[in-house]
Amino acid sequence: MTSRPFSESTVLTEQGDGRFTAELGTLFTIGDKAHGGLLMVLLAKAGLARLDEERAGEEPLDPVAVSTEFLRAPALGTVELTAEAVKVGRQVSVASVRMTQGGKVMLTATITGGRLPDAEPAWQHPTSMPVEPPQDAIATLGVVRRPGEGLAAATEAYFDHATTAFLRGGTAEPVMRGWMRPRGEEPDPLFALLAGDALPPTVFNLGEGFGWAPTVQLSALLRSRPAPGWLRCESHAAYVAGTWFDEDCTVTDSAGRIVCQARQLALAPQRA
Repeated sequence: MTSRPFSESTVLTEQGDGRFTAELGTLFTIGDKAHGGLLMVLLAKAGLARLDEERAGEEPLDPVAVSTEFLRAPALGTVELTAEAVKVGRQVSVASVRMTQGGKVMLTATITGGRLPDAEPAWQHPTSMPVEPPQDAIATLGVVRRPGEGLAAATEAYFDHATTAFLRGGTAEPVMRGWMRPRGEEPDPLFALLAGDALPPTVFNLGEGFGWAPTVQLSALLRSRPAPGWLRCESHAAYVAGTWFDEDCTVTDSAGRIVCQARQLALAPQRA
């Protein structure tokens, strides 16, 4: 285990002309697949790096929006990323990024860079979740199958007892809540991006099946820089039909500010 799993799992090696490589390891995985949130972070870093190259000498950009198409699931190992600057502006800049492996396109993304606000919000929808995990919260390390690997080993994370009926063999509304922070460092906007896709699929609570629920499309808005401490994640599904379901996730920091809003379309796991 590394001392800063998030930072050390999101290293890009520059190859020139907007090209980068990254290594997908056994941390930040779901089973034997790289976690979708981690893949989005790598795409965002590549896009922002390309935009900052075009803006040489200016303050680095923050991620403000990331829209990703999940075409295939890359295997653990080396992936290549190619980023192109689509627009370089005063307030908003945009890059397109492709992640490939073995000559096949795995994911594509549009990355919007800008400046995250430092001012307090004029208004936001409040969360009812406590700042820190309560005593009855469920440590994710207690429910993983492979200690030392996976998302639970790379982060400190807890599930909300009230919204995890699936862990007790029950059913409930498709709602999930939990707390998360990186090990060995404080959360930043890119970790907030990952947290927007970190909870178990909400459809687990419907009893419709368990297992991999592949994301097809995920768009995330970054709203502010996270304060030190726990991130509170709340997700829910609005419509589940056939093999498809949606999820909206809101991530709130320890200061009570929304730091990420994510919406995805995914395929439900098949009933055994």
